[in-house]
Amino acid sequence: MPGLDDPDRTARSRQFDDALLGLDPDDPEAQAFAAHLDRMQRHSPAFTVEGYLDGVRDFADSANRAEGGRRWAAVLVVLLLLAVVAYVVWDALAFVVLTWW
Repeated sequence: MPGLDDPDRTARSRQFDDALLGLDPDDPEAQAFAAHLDRMQRHSPAFTVEGYLDGVRDFADSANRAEGGRRWAAVLVVLLLLAVVAYVVWDALAFVVLTWW
């Protein structure tokens, strides 16, 4: 049985000690589920720049893992957001140019 200071123990999710007790930590499906539980239980600051960036990172990670229709839905959301940003920037530039002209 590995000790607490075993280097392999640090790479293993703590979920195997708590929620996934009895499952094989070397099983790829169990590791994927432990990673999912780690992501679900991660607490980050909600109303800070770091919190917003964590949210964007979570969205990008989940979009990269998605397949089929969910991936296309994520691509559509990103394209719509970029279109809105382009419109707002264009409107602001037009306002500045027309105000100073």
